[in-house]
Amino acid sequence: MKADVATLRPAAARKATGIQYAALPYRVVGDKVEILLITSRRTRRWIVPKGWPIEGRQPFDCAALEALEEAGVSGEVQKRPIGYYRYVKHSKKRPSMLCKVELFACKVTQQRKAWPEKDERERRWCSVKEAAAAVDELKLQLLILEFGANVSAALPSGSNPRRHV
Repeated sequence: MKADVATLRPAAARKATGIQYAALPYRVVGDKVEILLITSRRTRRWIVPKGWPIEGRQPFDCAALEALEEAGVSGEVQKRPIGYYRYVKHSKKRPSMLCKVELFACKVTQQRKAWPEKDERERRWCSVKEAAAAVDELKLQLLILEFGANVSAALPSGSNPRRHV
């Protein structure tokens, strides 16, 4: 599946934009919000699934595809980003590049046992605070904390502790 998608991402276009789209996969277990993080392929840092724009696809669709390819999850992706953060993308073959990443919330409804990048990454469900502490980018940390607080505040009081979404 990755090879098919790569043909839709012209290298010149993606390098010129410096924009990427990311998913913030989450679920609610009882009255707690959990965030799914994955490792990057090269440095093994904890990150969120993200990638370059794909010609003919909306940004939230790109984020959903990255969540599926990189983390093996799918669900309800919000059409508007919850915010953005910046990071420096390092590459062995190209100069480093500053990227702006638009972040889309993804309420996970399905988690696969097998997915395209399973052998290249680890994935881990974390509490909101653990997820924020695990990622390197300060703005991403703040977005995770704010998002977790907003979802928690919207939960019905006395929610069923066995509920799993």
